Amino acid sequence: MTDVLDIPEETMAWRVVGTLRDEIVSMALKPGDVISESDIAARYGVSRQPVREAFIRLAQQGLLLIRPKRATVVKKISPEGVRQSRFIRESIEVEIVRRVASKGGPEADAVLGELIEDQERASAAKDSRQFHQLDELFHRTLARLAGVEYAWQLIDDHKMQLDRVRYLTLGVSSAQVAIGEHKAIVDRVVAGDVPGAEAAMRAHLGRAEILLTQTINDFPDYFE
Repeated sequence: MTDVLDIPEETMAWRVVGTLRDEIVSMALKPGDVISESDIAARYGVSRQPVREAFIRLAQQGLLLIRPKRATVVKKISPEGVRQSRFIRESIEVEIVRRVASKGGPEADAVLGELIEDQERASAAKDSRQFHQLDELFHRTLARLAGVEYAWQLIDDHKMQLDRVRYLTLGVSSAQVAIGEHKAIVDRVVAGDVPGAEAAMRAHLGRAEILLTQTINDFPDYFE
């Protein structure tokens, strides 16, 4: 087993970035929470240097607010950031689903159908975190079927503010709505209905505006 002291600081910084990003996006760390370099360094058993680098990267991503000589805090959610995330995601994913639908075929039916079954099991178990991961996998799989899996990485890099809103609204009823929308997308893809698949994807991603309004009303202190 590799000792943590043997891991290069650059690699450790990226590990800290990934872990803290997940905690912020999943709302384990909530807007306004205070975090410190010393506490995070102690948690990972590393020096403060890779933690400092991780904080800077997370601040650049709009997730942390670093205040010199004051506490570093988890930034509140930016409604404008959520809307821009949705714009980027919709622009790319509509093209992705158009490409997949133009090919259609049994592969999409089998692979996507199995993912939806997994989502239904996660929803029935009320496992919100597992459902979120399967939701992500559904969209990443569409990118793979379109032959542009790297495009999903571009989306992933720009949807953190949107994901924070999604985590606040995850629940059985919300999951069932998403599953229904996923089924509608798959139906149109398998049928080779390109305009229908595009419309289904736009409807699915367009719900982000409704979720944003809902979460601002329910959690006003979490938003800028």
